[in-house]
Amino acid sequence: MTKKDYQQICDAISTISPFIRFVGVIGESGELLSYTRRENLLPLLNAKNTQYQFSHIAIKTDLESFFDKNLGEIEFVWEERKKVQIISFAIKKLRVWISIDKKVIRSEVLRIIDSCLPLVKKYS
Repeated sequence: MTKKDYQQICDAISTISPFIRFVGVIGESGELLSYTRRENLLPLLNAKNTQYQFSHIAIKTDLESFFDKNLGEIEFVWEERKKVQIISFAIKKLRVWISIDKKVIRSEVLRIIDSCLPLVKKYS
């Protein structure tokens, strides 16, 4: 995949819902390959903590691959925090990381997931 592909993924996902805060494609080593952030939005994490978060995702992705043979590959993970909801999708060894406003009803998050799955599968 190319940087253009990564940006196309971010742009396509960011238009799915006005409640999407951030979409990023995270590389195997935790590097941010491409991203889109909603306009006029202050990030919840500073640059240092963002890098820690993405490094954590990379390590977790690598560790999870040990279970792929027995459990199957991860399709997505939905995480709810006090201030934000996060969904991540696997594209081979990459992760598409999406943050969503906290006060969104679950049916909207499910709609976002359902809309992302075909796009992610296209690149998998």
